[in-house]
Amino acid sequence: MPAAFPGATLRRMSAESRSTSLSFYTGRLTAFLLCIFLAGTTDLHAASLRDLQRLIGGKDAVLVASPRGRVLLEKNAGTKLIPASTLKIFTSLVALHYLGPEYRFTTEFYLDRDDNLKIKGYGDPLLLSETLRETAAALSLKLGSFNDLILDDSFFNGQVRVPGMTPSYQPYDAPNGALCVNFNTVSFKRLNNAYVSNEEQTPLLPFVDERIRASSLESGRIVLSHQKNEATLYAGHLFKYFLTQAGIKSQGEIRLGRVQQHDDRLLFTYTSPFPVKQSIGKLLEFSNNFIANQLLVACGAKAYGAPGSLDKGVMSALRYAREVLKTDALSFAEGSGISRKNELTAYVMLKVLNEFESYHHLLRQEGEEFYKTGTLDGIRSRAGYIADGKGELYRFVVMMNTRGKTTDAVMKLIRRFIGRASAAPLSS
Repeated sequence: MPAAFPGATLRRMSAESRSTSLSFYTGRLTAFLLCIFLAGTTDLHAASLRDLQRLIGGKDAVLVASPRGRVLLEKNAGTKLIPASTLKIFTSLVALHYLGPEYRFTTEFYLDRDDNLKIKGYGDPLLLSETLRETAAALSLKLGSFNDLILDDSFFNGQVRVPGMTPSYQPYDAPNGALCVNFNTVSFKRLNNAYVSNEEQTPLLPFVDERIRASSLESGRIVLSHQKNEATLYAGHLFKYFLTQAGIKSQGEIRLGRVQQHDDRLLFTYTSPFPVKQSIGKLLEFSNNFIANQLLVACGAKAYGAPGSLDKGVMSALRYAREVLKTDALSFAEGSGISRKNELTAYVMLKVLNEFESYHHLLRQEGEEFYKTGTLDGIRSRAGYIADGKGELYRFVVMMNTRGKTTDAVMKLIRRFIGRASAAPLSS
């Protein structure tokens, strides 16, 4: 049988031979193309490094990592530098760890034996005029009148002094406390030779008239201070305004005092409608220093017991860095980034970004970029994620501590680098 079909055998053998040859040359071609690709990637990396060499000085740092956290590009990533407000991402992680994403702050209302109404604050960073109005309406169902209004701010240890803050009228210098409203600020404007509120939901109270006139501003915000308990007393005056609006009568004074847990009767507990993760969203969206340190001090109280203090908050943050992030390559003085005593490396910020990834949507977004910026005099920083076409998140950290430099040119290079690197199957 075989001898009768010599041509078929020959044709079959030739096809097998051709297939083997084709596989051989295809394999060689694939290897050749892979070498070209890898060479191109190396050239891209080298070109990016050359560009970074020009942009990144000795007081600056840059780092780019893949969606799996592998460092693709870096310079000075082990140098401790000032992060400015990008530090708020780290503070957010600390709050998520100690308080939990669903934790909600409370404010308690008591009535004592002398019919005095007592308000005890627990550091709610989003205690706003709108929530005060709702609280007053709820209290009106339980209370018709009271004598003195007594304010208990003892959950925080006295006046929280944040390094880096100055006694200015700027909102970023607003002090912290256990019982504060509207971020410890008052917004106003001048209209027809008189000062009026610049917020429809907030009345302009006589309590702040003198401070507003002393500012000599036509419009803007004043920051309430700790002097003479101004911030806490203002909260009391605003509470009393809304209580009166709700029909609750009072005839006494507004003063500081303490709740006596065994003697005073709990009337009502206000629970914030905003969980911690939503507070963090506001913190990151508006880069709010007040929220950052309210959360930090609350973390200190959670980790080490009340009263909360900045020192306890700092200890809790450093413990989180040591035990969870497995690093001590940072100096931490407060949670907002306003202090120049805050320093960390780009490698530490990468650990932060790796841990924060599931909450990246809380950051500000532009196109495919989720980011937080930081600005101090002579300091510019930016950190976050850039999504590729598959939704994978590349990490980036830029810290410019050289006066006069910005992050713009470096970010342009990073976006181009990630755009090319995301097409590489080996990049992640």
